[in-house]
Amino acid sequence: MLNNKKIIVVLPAYNAAKTLQKTYEEIPFDIIDEVILTDDFSNDNTIEIAKKIGINHIILHDKNKGYGANQKSCYKKAIELKANVIVMLHPDYQYTPKLIPAMCTLVANDLYDVVLGSRILSKGALKGGMPFYKYVSNRILTLVQNILMNQKLSEYHTGYRCFDVAILNKIDFENNSDDFIFDNEILAKCCYLKARIGEISCPAKYFEEASSINFNRSIKYGFGVLRVSITYFLQRTRLFKFSLFKNL
Repeated sequence: MLNNKKIIVVLPAYNAAKTLQKTYEEIPFDIIDEVILTDDFSNDNTIEIAKKIGINHIILHDKNKGYGANQKSCYKKAIELKANVIVMLHPDYQYTPKLIPAMCTLVANDLYDVVLGSRILSKGALKGGMPFYKYVSNRILTLVQNILMNQKLSEYHTGYRCFDVAILNKIDFENNSDDFIFDNEILAKCCYLKARIGEISCPAKYFEEASSINFNRSIKYGFGVLRVSITYFLQRTRLFKFSLFKNL
C-alpha cells in the first residue's frame, strides 16, 4: 500500500513464458498488494510459470480474445478485489517494473489520475531498440493526436500505465475495442473526462521475446488511432455524438 491505497498490478499475458518470471521478480512487493495475470489463450507454458512463481489471481481465456479483451478481464478483477490504484504492466519485460513506485506515488497522493510510462521523454526509445519506422510513426501520430485532442502528451502508445480506480469506474471500458486500439480509446475517454494525466520517462527494451505487432498490424493500428482521435475531436466540438463516449 501507499497512502493507505490498495495497489494491484495487472499483467495481460500472451505467450509470456520466457519473460514472465523476470518481470514478476522485479515487482516491488513492499507496496504491491496483489498481482493479477490474464492469459489470452497462450500456446506456451505461461500458466505453468505463473503458478510456479506464486501468482494467486490467474484468469484464463478459453480462446484468444485480443489485447483489449485481456485488459478488460484484468481491470474487472482488480476492481472486484477493491483496488484503489491499478498498474498495467506488460509481462514481456519490455518495461521495467522498477518504475512502479514512482508511478503509484503520483496517483496514490492524488497528483494525477493517470500516469504513463513514456518511452519518448528520455529519447531512449531508439536506444532501447524500437524500430525506426515505429518511432517515426509514434511521433507523427502523437503530434496529430495532440492537435485533435488538445493535449500535450509525449506519446499515447505506451503499454505501461497507472490508474486511479476512480477514473476507471467512470469509464465504460467494456465498450472499447478488444484489439490493440483499446489503449488509445481508454486514453481518449480519460481526456474527455479531463482526467489529470502525467508522464514519467521510461526506458524500454526491444528484443525477440518482447511482444510487438508486425508491420501490417501497425498500419491497421495507426488508422485506428486516427479514427479515435477524429472521433474525439468531433465529439468534443459537439458536431456529432459517438457510442465510444456514451455516458461520459
